[in-house]
Amino acid sequence: MHRSHILYAFANVKSDSGEVVLSDPWADTDIHYPGDSWNDSGKNLYGNFKAIYKLKQQHRHLKVILSIGGWTYSPHFHPVVINPALRSKFVASSIRLLEDHGLDGLDIDYEYPSNDEQARGYVALLRELRAGLDAHASRKGANYRFLLTIAAPCGTDNYKKLHVREMDQSLDFWNMMAYDFAGSWDKVSGHQANLFGGQLSVSQAINWYIGQGVARDKIVVGMPLYGRSFMNTDGPGAPYHGLGPGSWEQGTYDYRALPLPGSYVFKDDKMVASWTYDYNKKEMISFDSEQVAAWKGDWIRREGLRGSMFWELSGDKGAPREGMEGGHGKDPQPGQSLIAIVKDTMGELDRSPNWLQYEGSQYDNMRAGMP
Repeated sequence: MHRSHILYAFANVKSDSGEVVLSDPWADTDIHYPGDSWNDSGKNLYGNFKAIYKLKQQHRHLKVILSIGGWTYSPHFHPVVINPALRSKFVASSIRLLEDHGLDGLDIDYEYPSNDEQARGYVALLRELRAGLDAHASRKGANYRFLLTIAAPCGTDNYKKLHVREMDQSLDFWNMMAYDFAGSWDKVSGHQANLFGGQLSVSQAINWYIGQGVARDKIVVGMPLYGRSFMNTDGPGAPYHGLGPGSWEQGTYDYRALPLPGSYVFKDDKMVASWTYDYNKKEMISFDSEQVAAWKGDWIRREGLRGSMFWELSGDKGAPREGMEGGHGKDPQPGQSLIAIVKDTMGELDRSPNWLQYEGSQYDNMRAGMP
């Protein structure tokens, strides 16, 4: 197992009440997987959360963190973070979800505070969550630190608004969204996750956070398991017109489908970036190749950073999947798992144990430890 933490994305937040809610109850709690009974008595948990809890039992270092927000739901945060009563509801309801579903922590993915009032509210929310999680552990008699993390921006305009030192006091680690440096919002095609150089880079953003006082061993470097497409272009830095069809949405392809048939892979070893190019279609796709993944893993180790995280798992190579759609931009291409490559160059995983006792869960089978 090449991973130590699963960030389960995304829970939503109700902007009028502050309540944190699951966004897909069928997948999260209801779907029956092979081996799940339809005849259990009482109120029981199924779905992904049961399946992941069973993984936690088998792999005692695997921790599961609920990610709240994400790009789509983030606007709902704006009214909540600036209102103490709504923040209080946010804290109570998210801790309730943690206990009900057998989780090890919470991850706040607020993209992004747009003014100082919201940035200060974000600090307060994290402080109140940290206190709430500690009080929860204490009430349970659990000698365990439930984790609190965030997905942190790597774009200058967004990170400069944050009160990093104050936020850092509440956080166990920072998951840096070190991707999407280029895309459909730009005038020219470019690299979306280059380590060095350019207007934006992974190293520049991470060095900024270190300069704000964040310890190196609290910084987790995000990497894309997808590529961003630019059509009718001559390559990085050149103008483009339109986006490729993508795997699931226009302009983005799963890493597992790259390089597309008929395209060539290029790399820039100074910027530590890679891309594919199709000379017939004039399509460039910025993505992290196996070579770039190895370079990044090595850089993380040399810099003394905590580790890596990936958005998102289903885009990786290395395991066949039943029932996946085929077709252009979806057919799997040969190659290794990027997660495995980075892990092997980066070093040892965090082996600290997860938590398995959820006597306060509303579900009978979770209270009983999924016998």
